[in-house]
Formats: sequence, structure tokens, C-alpha cells
Amino acid sequence: MSISITTFLRNVLNIDALVSGAAALAMIVGAPLIAPLTSLPSGLLAGAGLVLVPWVVVLVMLARRQTLSRLVMIDVVAVNALWVAASFGLLVSGYIAPNWLGVAFVAAQAITVAVLAELQFIGLRRAQAVAA
Repeated sequence: MSISITTFLRNVLNIDALVSGAAALAMIVGAPLIAPLTSLPSGLLAGAGLVLVPWVVVLVMLARRQTLSRLVMIDVVAVNALWVAASFGLLVSGYIAPNWLGVAFVAAQAITVAVLAELQFIGLRRAQAVAA
């Protein structure tokens, strides 16, 4: 089933792309600076930033559409939810040993992504109402 992309949903997708793009740039370029401050591995930061680059492209492409498959939008929400789960999972896994600033860095970006996922879910529900 296709849904119409509402202004709200388009704005949330664009905000997600902007925030993800800024995070990608910060983590790729700033990894050597962020790593010592946070006790997070530089490779992890840069790798996470690189993963975000295609995500930003997808979000921008989706935000430019007039209609979208409902399942694609559900996938966007799910990917964001998985990012949140993976971020908190990484903190409790013992795989990394960040200092308090590193924990705050990971938690802040995860909470930001969780808020975006919730807004996308709200936008999806509103878009369904418009299409129905």
C-alpha cells in the first residue's frame, strides 16, 4: 500500500538526513579528536560514520518522493530502532570501555535517533490517515 508523504513526514525525513549527515561527518572527520575524549575506538567512530553515508542518501531520496510504500517507511523506523538498540547494546556489551563522556556521546545520539524514529512513526500514522 502506498501512502502520501505529508509535509510533517517529509520534514522528519529531512531532519533525520541532516542529523545523520552531521553525525557522519563528525565521526568520520573527527574520529581522531573524539576518540581520546570519549575513550571510544577511533575505528568504531569512523566506521559508524561511514555506515551513515548511504543512510543519508536513502533518506534524502525518500523525502523527495510524493508517495511511498508503507513498508518502506516501516523499514526506516525499524532501522532507526535497531540503531538505538545496537547503541545501547554496545554500551552494555563490554566490547568497549568508554569514559563518562563516551557513554554520554553514545546515549545522546541513540536518544536522538529514538526521537526521530518516534516522529517518523507518528508521521507514518498520519500519512496512513491521509491515504485512507
